[in-house]
Amino acid sequence: MRYSIMLAAFSVAFASPAIAQQTDDPGLEVSEERLRADMDTIVGFGTRHTLSSQTDPERGIGAAVDWALAEFARISDTCGNCLDVMPIGRVVEADGRRIPQDTLVRNAVAIQRGVERPDEVIIVQAHYDSRVTDPLNATDAAPGANDDGSGSVMVLEAARILSQRQYPSTIIYALLTGEEQGLYGAGILADWVGEQGMTVKAVLNNDMIGNSCGSDGFCDAEHVRVFSEGLRADSTERLRARQRRFGGENDSPGRNLSRWLADVAEDYPDGMQVRQIWRTDRMGRGGDQIPFLDRGYPAVRVTVAVEDYEHQHQDLRVEGGTTYGDTVDELDWTYLTRASQLNMRALDRLARAPMPPVLSANGAVRTDTQLQWEHVDGAGYYVIVKRRTDEPHWREGEGMILSFETSASGAERPVGSMIEKIVPVRADDWIFGIAACTFGPVCSPVSSAVPGGAFYPLPVDSED
Repeated sequence: MRYSIMLAAFSVAFASPAIAQQTDDPGLEVSEERLRADMDTIVGFGTRHTLSSQTDPERGIGAAVDWALAEFARISDTCGNCLDVMPIGRVVEADGRRIPQDTLVRNAVAIQRGVERPDEVIIVQAHYDSRVTDPLNATDAAPGANDDGSGSVMVLEAARILSQRQYPSTIIYALLTGEEQGLYGAGILADWVGEQGMTVKAVLNNDMIGNSCGSDGFCDAEHVRVFSEGLRADSTERLRARQRRFGGENDSPGRNLSRWLADVAEDYPDGMQVRQIWRTDRMGRGGDQIPFLDRGYPAVRVTVAVEDYEHQHQDLRVEGGTTYGDTVDELDWTYLTRASQLNMRALDRLARAPMPPVLSANGAVRTDTQLQWEHVDGAGYYVIVKRRTDEPHWREGEGMILSFETSASGAERPVGSMIEKIVPVRADDWIFGIAACTFGPVCSPVSSAVPGGAFYPLPVDSED
């Protein structure tokens, strides 16, 4: 499903000056010069290993996090103190594996509060820590340029660009530590978001977005991979039983977020494109999207199309004529700039779009299907889509079944009020989805009418 196609159709139906699309493209504001300058600074800390010094003012993770917090504060000064800047962390007890002693894990976080729905958040994150071959070596030089200095400089650039705009939803910019030691920083942030009562619309975890060629010489400078889970990590026994009967194994919120990102990329054919990888992460590997998935939040991993294993998790050395190490000279700056542009465009849309509605479909023993959902805050209209159960992507054309205005007889529809639509197709043969759109127009990711398809964590005793 292409949102540009849908929106072109609906712009005719709702033609008015109020629904003109935004013409500014935040992706065009990405500066390679700023990305390079930030990278020079963060690799200059020598190592950002989670177990390195917390107190050395020039070397180690403490100095790196302090600089990131100061940089977020400087960015906030340029937008009238629009960012709440804070370290979010805790002491992680020794785990007998990669945390040999109790260790402070501290994330650098900046929060841009939404002006209409401040508790509805989008998180863009990267892990800030680095490592060499031995995951417990906290002293040797570990520049971590691609892994994950590349994601880190993108997050800083996103804060610079998007903080100059106002959005209905909140954006959280996060540089996480403890990733290489066990995804600790992400778990801390995910817990904190839950404690604040925030509703997470999407998490974009950017981990290695700065190189275009692999260890075998194969190159792909046109794509990033987006990894998304199929079955929900927070699934319950009842949900699994319902999915066995009614489907939903390919319709998790993360999977639909991945589809949505691919659609955003296609709207910019000269920009970075998305190759969807339908598994939670790479084989035998993990990333900071996983703790968010474990807690039921929609999350994906954005990463390079081709990994270069000789320039990640390596001691700096030359061996057998091969140079090893995650150094700045191995980065593809054009690739990193283009990957950053994709992030800006996606974040801009996510922060403007409403929350995806919770859609239910009832088609038992009937020749049509009853669709129901509650009106969500900020929605101007809705797009209902469908696809056959064996199709991977939402359909264009006939899949655009209808649109809904938010008002009836001139009165605004109350948030939470029920909306119903009967569609003349048999439910057994189709999967239905819904996106909420503004009159901007910009649309949310699709939420599927399947068990576990809603963009919300599942309560333990959930039936859905």
